[in-house]
Amino acid sequence: MTGIESSGRLPWRKATLARRDIPDAVVSRLPGYLQVLTDLAAAGERTIPSAELAVRSGVGPATLRKDLAHLGSTGTRGVGYQVDPLIATLRDCLGLNRPWRVVIIGAGHLGRALAAYPGFTERGFSLAGIVDVDAAAIGTRVGGVTIRHTDDLAELIADPPSTMAVIAVPALAAQRAADQAIALGVTGILNFAPVVLNVPASVEVRNVDLSTELQILAFHAGQPPADEHQEVS
Repeated sequence: MTGIESSGRLPWRKATLARRDIPDAVVSRLPGYLQVLTDLAAAGERTIPSAELAVRSGVGPATLRKDLAHLGSTGTRGVGYQVDPLIATLRDCLGLNRPWRVVIIGAGHLGRALAAYPGFTERGFSLAGIVDVDAAAIGTRVGGVTIRHTDDLAELIADPPSTMAVIAVPALAAQRAADQAIALGVTGILNFAPVVLNVPASVEVRNVDLSTELQILAFHAGQPPADEHQEVS
């Protein structure tokens, strides 16, 4: 069984039993709640009714309440949820109360675009570096960092438990990149290569395959309109 097939947990979920018990479908929605609440806090909002938070998050009220109940957050009748405390709870649950560093392996068009993505710092992550084997790319700067040779990966992964690897290399090079990162202690990988990685069960892999997502969208786009009141599972 591959790491992807046996995976389904995120690194922070290994910390406590309570976090391991949170269903994956719920985990996938938590970042959306956090973004909505962060925007509300920036606008000076201190409370939000559960129904409004559900609408802003694109889920049904019942789904929202069930999801947040997993975190021990039930809200207050007639008031809703306190924005700042709920943000703190979500950040703690997602493991964002500690610094996370990201190393990008692959400095092609995708790797460079990811390195320039401002969302890393906005969401609490820092770009530790980007590596490649292309001599023409090494030494150039992107996203505020200098592209280094893949041989320097060990130096960039100075604190493995707090470093995640993003693989943005061609499919044929992805497994080798993953093996190298794992050998250096990385236990969280975001994989953009269109290939199934074989990793230990202790390593968490999240796959981002644009063609697969488009195929799923094509499937749903061809279906009859769903009931607008249908709950999100």
